[in-house]
Amino acid sequence: MTYEKLIEKAYESMAFSYSPYSNFKVGAALLTKSGRVYTGCNIEIASFGATNCAERTAIFKAISEGEKEFVAIAVTSSSRDFTYPCGICRQVIVEFAKDIDIIVAKEYDYEVYKIEELLPKSFTQIDIK
Repeated sequence: MTYEKLIEKAYESMAFSYSPYSNFKVGAALLTKSGRVYTGCNIEIASFGATNCAERTAIFKAISEGEKEFVAIAVTSSSRDFTYPCGICRQVIVEFAKDIDIIVAKEYDYEVYKIEELLPKSFTQIDIK
């Protein structure tokens, strides 16, 4: 699957965003090594700490279906600027998908990053001794 198609799926998933407080819609599309795509959207809760981001929604859906090898994740939003994964999402990515490409898109202009670029010197499983 091309990055452009993955971005398109991320934009499509924004339609399901539940964001009544911020009106900031986010979509994500996660490509697995098996070729399946899991999508996610942000889901806001009045108690913001319970809110779940699109990236985590997609990753958790994939893991709950038995997928554990990931190739890329595309992140889109209703903003006119690039939207990068938040700190919690970056921590989840480093836990489950350390080698994937992270694609941030605005329209069909996009940039690709590795998690080490977005979360340098991360705390991972090897740090728990």
